Amino acid sequence: MELYVLLLFWGVPVVLGFVFGQIAEKRHYRSIHAREKTMLYLPTTAGKLPIMGGAPVRCELVTGSVVVSVDHFKRAAAALRAFVGGPVKSYESLLDRAKREAVLRLKESCAGAHEIVNLRLETVPLSKSAQGGIGAVEVLAFGTAIYVA
Repeated sequence: MELYVLLLFWGVPVVLGFVFGQIAEKRHYRSIHAREKTMLYLPTTAGKLPIMGGAPVRCELVTGSVVVSVDHFKRAAAALRAFVGGPVKSYESLLDRAKREAVLRLKESCAGAHEIVNLRLETVPLSKSAQGGIGAVEVLAFGTAIYVA
């Protein structure tokens, strides 16, 4: 009987965390894909010089930032992976989503720009737990928006 209670106490939250975490992540990826398709017209480069022709009329610093949290299942999977060793795939998807979302927010902040140059990304782990695990990550994307006549 105690085994069933223990399984119920630990198993149900893990399964629920996995299911709802996967649903939220897939929903976020669908949103990212749809928004990336609408932003294809705005080229973005890490280079310092514009890649498109034309004389710039205006340049401005643009930013986009996002904070993405880790769900409980991914945190548990990362703890197991840290114990065993190897790549932590659960955090890889977290960082991928955060970086892409930050770049999308940067592009959305400069309507009418013809291109973005000198794109940089800064990543900061947030809300570390007592065990040293990452609870959330903030990604800041910044660059220079170029407006051509």
